[in-house]
Amino acid sequence: MDGFTTKTPKRPGLDYLHGEAAPDHGGMMEITPRIQWIRMELPFSLKFINVWLIEDDDGWTIVDTGMPLKETRDAWKAILESRVTPEKPLKRVIVTHMHPDHVGCAGWLCYKYGAELWMSRLEYTTCRMLISDTGREAPEAGVSFYRKAGWDEAALDNYRERFGGFGRGVSKMPDSFFRLSDGDTFEMGGETWEVITGNGHSPEHACLFCPAQNIVISGDQLLPRISSNVSVHPTEPAANPLLDWMSSCEKLLERLPADVLVLPAHNEPFRGAHKRLRHLIDGHEVALERLKQRLAERPRKVLDTFVAIFGRKIALDEQGMATGEALAHLNCLIYRGEVKAEPGPDGVTLYHLAA
Repeated sequence: MDGFTTKTPKRPGLDYLHGEAAPDHGGMMEITPRIQWIRMELPFSLKFINVWLIEDDDGWTIVDTGMPLKETRDAWKAILESRVTPEKPLKRVIVTHMHPDHVGCAGWLCYKYGAELWMSRLEYTTCRMLISDTGREAPEAGVSFYRKAGWDEAALDNYRERFGGFGRGVSKMPDSFFRLSDGDTFEMGGETWEVITGNGHSPEHACLFCPAQNIVISGDQLLPRISSNVSVHPTEPAANPLLDWMSSCEKLLERLPADVLVLPAHNEPFRGAHKRLRHLIDGHEVALERLKQRLAERPRKVLDTFVAIFGRKIALDEQGMATGEALAHLNCLIYRGEVKAEPGPDGVTLYHLAA
């Protein structure tokens, strides 16, 4: 799931390759003679995902896929109909990470066209694990997690009803995959590409960097106008994903050139990676400072921290993602020794500054 911040104006200091222009649903725009930018519609407040079709000498590669909607499958059929042949097949589907807008059509594409699935190990196994929750009742550990965050019974009932929905947004996954690991290199589009992994938004997100063309396919690890959701989940309530996320941003600062062309999963291709990465890191540090100021007034439950972190009220349908991201900031401060958590009289966890 991606960041739920509202769309913001294009940030100053970033250079957008095509300006305001972008493909329609299923349409294409050329990045290089071998890389095509395609957009697929999404049924969320975030309206589109960018996916990439790359021409190899002996076939085709797709990077990220869109949701398994009829409109998306029809668009892929139209795009591939005149391109995929027995002599030039769809060789592989590369997925940057396991969120449904990225992996949703991957299985369908692999089965239909006989392509290989390429992912990092943690993204593949986590995806398979979440799919296995389909049809299960919500676990008590999850209910307890959100109750301690301050959710009322109506919100908990909504969680119970929606639990297991991940699998309904993903087509049947292949039973095997080709593993991508940090530092791996492979040939694509006539050039050598390097894998750079990141954490925090997802377990082992894979960015793909081509030094010869100075291009990186960044997935959700680097977006120009929204920040990716960084959340604590019921499966690991003491996790510190915000530290992972900021460390991943620092890693990209070290391994990507400042003038690299970024092909993001959302919004438009741009240059200005270092400026944007520094802005993302600094933005979270500012949110952590605002959160400490809020906790200095009196102990707070998770739901009382939203305005301090996000700078606005959170709608009811955003409460799940907001809770996860608020806990990511709170856990980061706990790991830094600046905040402590203790159960309140009603069982809801209260957070306060450490003495």
